[in-house]
Amino acid sequence: MNIIIAGGGKVGETLIEQLSGENHDVVVIDKNAKLIERLVNSYDILGICGNAASYDVQMEAGVDSADVFIALTQTDELNILSCLVAKKAGVKHTIARVRNPEYSKQFGFFKNELGLSMTVNPEYAAAREIAKVLHFPSAINMESFAKGAVDLAEIKLKQDNPLCDTALSEIQRKFNVNVLVCAVQRNSDVFIPNGNSVLKAGDRLYITASRKELIKFMKKLGIYRHKTKNIMIIGGGKVGYYLAKQLSENGGHNVKIIENNLSRCEFLSEALPDVRIINGDGTDRDTLFEQGIESLDAFVALTTIDEENIISSMYASSLGITKTVAKINRVSSKVLESIGMDSAFSSKNIAADRIVGYIRAIGNSGESSVQTLYKLVDGKVEALEFFITSDFGKTGIPLKDLKTQKNTLIASIIRNGRVIFPRGDDTIQTGDSVIIVSKSKQFRSINEIFK
Repeated sequence: MNIIIAGGGKVGETLIEQLSGENHDVVVIDKNAKLIERLVNSYDILGICGNAASYDVQMEAGVDSADVFIALTQTDELNILSCLVAKKAGVKHTIARVRNPEYSKQFGFFKNELGLSMTVNPEYAAAREIAKVLHFPSAINMESFAKGAVDLAEIKLKQDNPLCDTALSEIQRKFNVNVLVCAVQRNSDVFIPNGNSVLKAGDRLYITASRKELIKFMKKLGIYRHKTKNIMIIGGGKVGYYLAKQLSENGGHNVKIIENNLSRCEFLSEALPDVRIINGDGTDRDTLFEQGIESLDAFVALTTIDEENIISSMYASSLGITKTVAKINRVSSKVLESIGMDSAFSSKNIAADRIVGYIRAIGNSGESSVQTLYKLVDGKVEALEFFITSDFGKTGIPLKDLKTQKNTLIASIIRNGRVIFPRGDDTIQTGDSVIIVSKSKQFRSINEIFK
């Protein structure tokens, strides 16, 4: 597909890397000439230096023959205007990054009246992912499919976990639960397991199950923890705002934000009346103890500096806080694992994954295409949800008679709200949602899963 990306910042570059790696033709527009030069030299793309909202600049970028226009500049209004220009120039699909909380209730208007195909808010998306983990702190990370019918939870096996030295074929018999271990990370390696795979201490497991079965499983493993109540957030930026808002609206949480900018504190106090706002340095030890860090259930570090978030999270963990979360943008997950950190989120990666999922879906119009996409283990594994339409040519055929691509697993089938962990005699039917886990095959359609 021909794709134009306006804005080569953090999200833009992450998206460029993913889309160019999937063999799309990408053109990037940015006012920063040095940035354009670096991106063009780093990736197999074309670059245009100029104003993304300019019709002439867009025409130079090939907007009249583009399939998708994605606006990711730092300004919401410029992103919306750029998409409107691109839409008038003939682009069918336009995607805009819109981050201002004042616009959060207008996304329907943007789509229906302005013709935007999709809006993405990286900070809001990151806040949602963090909230999932705070609601289910037994997991390192949590993802959801089929409107919450199926969860994908990441856990790490400690030495005393009863799963250690257990073959996957024994889990159902031993624990009497309906769960599926669909991917295993062992040191730097990752693999899609089979029934003969034996789990080891230190493994990171990716498990699919309904929430009810997942809770049951965690309890039997002795690692289940109730959702967090007392939560401290360091940093009152956009992610901190969205997270505190979600937690306070859900109820059952005592949320406190420590923010060092006084004017930002004043805004947060008015916008979040049920959240306690503290003006102070969230990396200062005395401040943390004054605000009761020792009695927390969860500590969330969301400053703009990765190193501060990592260090403060490690410090909170050393005090016995069982759930710590850090926002990161530059530090890799390998580095975090090496220092013992678990839950970390990158808003740029979350946003890029959402956009890539949308692009894969529109690239297969009329087919049973991607509905949801999550990248796991630094992108080495993909978990995808497909909705089965009448174009799928293998409905009603027992799975034992179908051959899937190598390193690919059918993790679950959701039919009329019921979760099915497929066996050989099970079939895929029109109207099903099917969850696939694969070692980064970049599937665009359910039809590509089978040989």
